[in-house]
Amino acid sequence: MEDLKENATDQDVRSGDPEQLSDGSTKTKIDSDVLQNIAVTLSLEVGRTALKIRDIMSLSQGSVVELNKLAGEPLDLLVNNTRVAQGEVVLVGERYGVKLTNVVPASERVKNL
Repeated sequence: MEDLKENATDQDVRSGDPEQLSDGSTKTKIDSDVLQNIAVTLSLEVGRTALKIRDIMSLSQGSVVELNKLAGEPLDLLVNNTRVAQGEVVLVGERYGVKLTNVVPASERVKNL
């Protein structure tokens, strides 16, 4: 099994010789072409709420579900359920888009659960 992992790594992500670290281990450099072709899920979150199952079962067409955000607050842009930016909804032709107003620094990114 270990040989299969190493062979896949050799073929898919190495871009030259591995780098030797001070602790004796090696660090593999990742080919940027491989990274650029990895699919991620991008979503825009308007807000959240917690409901009991009985409340969900009573929802019908026309029901209103109140969210935790105020009108006018920025929306959260999530990549694989991790908030990476905030923005506002814009129209691009006849489609919705998002204009980024704030990018979350990597040190502050917390995976949404």
